[in-house]
Order: sequence, then structure tokens, then C-alpha cells
Amino acid sequence: MSSMPAPTDPVAARAHLTEVLMRTGAADRSALAELYRLTSSKLFGICLRICGERQAAEDVLQEVYLTVWKRAGTFEPGRASPITWLATIARNRAIDWHRARGNRASIPIDDAPDIADDRPIASETMIVDDESRRLHLCLDALEDRQRLAIRTAFFDGLTYAELADRQGVPLGTMKSWVRRGLQRLKECVSHDG
Repeated sequence: MSSMPAPTDPVAARAHLTEVLMRTGAADRSALAELYRLTSSKLFGICLRICGERQAAEDVLQEVYLTVWKRAGTFEPGRASPITWLATIARNRAIDWHRARGNRASIPIDDAPDIADDRPIASETMIVDDESRRLHLCLDALEDRQRLAIRTAFFDGLTYAELADRQGVPLGTMKSWVRRGLQRLKECVSHDG
């Protein structure tokens, strides 16, 4: 089956990515190749942001697609968007790599080289869908400390202990902020949906 260009309509793009992911779950190697083509730029960006090193991010990205190949059959379209499911795997693998290497010094993300790619990223068109907008609106509605803790944990890959240390609060307080923030976020997203 030849791969078709990704749809530009966010709803159609999400449906297409869901279909490709489901085919990957059925051990369709061409679907995995198409999934890689559609999502690798986005997932590489997540890995690079957390790892801070290009080579490490490339290695982690390979682990991400091995995990996707093994676990795509467990993807449930009704529970999460395909790009959210994939991004979570990428984030978790990058955090695992980051934790495994300990506290070695790394360069700040602002000093990392830009990744040149003039092609539009298919996943970027999917992220503008209603679910993403709703999530961002709900995230913006949280208290500042909860929003900052959740964004820092998910986008920078920090642990609860690192977050607590940065904010100068006890570990239990930080866990409570994040837990309550995630509860409110879940309630907000489900109310609007």
C-alpha cells in the first residue's frame, strides 16, 4: 500500500494518523514507515528538548519507534489522540534516558542547534484540532503554580523532586500541586468535550 500525503484538515489528519497507527498495531511494516514519516519530526523535537543532545535524541527516537511497534496494538483511539499517545511515549523514553545518565552537565535548550526542515510537519496540523485547543485553554485556566509545575514536568522532563527544588517547596507540596492541577485539567477537558 503506497503512502498518501497527510491530509491538511486537522480532523482528517487525526483520522488518517489513527488509521496508520492501527495498521502499525496489526504489524504492517509499511504503516510503521508512514507513521515515522508523519511523526518523526515532532517526536524528535520532544526527544531533543529533553535530552539536550542530538545524538542522544536520535538514539531515544529509535527506542520510541521500537516501543510503538511493540505497543501500537494497545492504542485506543477513544482514550487519546494518536499524536498525544506517541508524544507521551517519546517524552517518557527521553526522561528515562535523562534519568539514566544522572546529573551530568548538558547545554541549555536555547543553545541547542536549530533543526532545519522546510517541510510542513503533519503533526503540527493535527495539534491545532479542537482537543489541543481545549487542552491549552484548560491549562491556561489553572493556577499559575500548578500550570508552571505541569508544563515544566511535561515539557522539560523534570521530576517532582527537581520541580520542588526549583520552587523551594517540600516534595509533598509539589506532588499535591501537580495532582490537583491534573485533576482540574481532566475535569475541564471532559466538561468541554
